[in-house]
Amino acid sequence: MRHSVHRLANQLPITGLVENLDDGRVRIVAEGLPATLEELIESIRAYAPGAVRSIERHVAPATGEFPNFTIKR
Repeated sequence: MRHSVHRLANQLPITGLVENLDDGRVRIVAEGLPATLEELIESIRAYAPGAVRSIERHVAPATGEFPNFTIKR
């Protein structure tokens, strides 16, 4: 899933990261315009509809710490 999210995010003007969590969830930290972030979420849902059971959103001010969108290992 990380690689798919990475590919989808890199098609948009978004920075951040994607990583697997120990409990099996995938964590995405993304910075961009609200409409672009929504487009990423919809792209993920469309790409893997059976793999996405729920999405938790936590909105915070952008930090600017990400130069691009990467996969965290």
